Amino acid sequence: MAVVLLDSAAVVAFLDSANVFHRAADRAISDGARDDRLISSAINYAEVLRSAGLGHHAQEVVRGFFSELVAEIVPADREVAERAAQLRATKPSLRLPDALVLASADLHADAVLGADRQWLQVTGLRCELRLLEAHRPGR
Repeated sequence: MAVVLLDSAAVVAFLDSANVFHRAADRAISDGARDDRLISSAINYAEVLRSAGLGHHAQEVVRGFFSELVAEIVPADREVAERAAQLRATKPSLRLPDALVLASADLHADAVLGADRQWLQVTGLRCELRLLEAHRPGR
């Protein structure tokens, strides 16, 4: 059983059937709920709740997703902040929220599930990057 940290992009794609990553997210999260221990970071939880607050999803659906499928929400503590700073030092263009998510995954998970191809340019990660593939009908 692997520990897999869910990035907000994976959660949003799972919840939104019109999202180009929905099929891949649905498959990965459904399989993960059965075979792995799914976690997320406080950063991701805040991002998805903010999205719900903007009307993209019902807040009760978001809270239900996290309470039913996510075993733990990892805090952004000093250790995570220090690891994020290290990651940004090696890749200065890495945005702080992404650095915090990757640091959380690096310290607390075996893998991170997301959709950001720029993460492939980040060096020194100990966790596996599992990137969702977009589904574009007609292509």
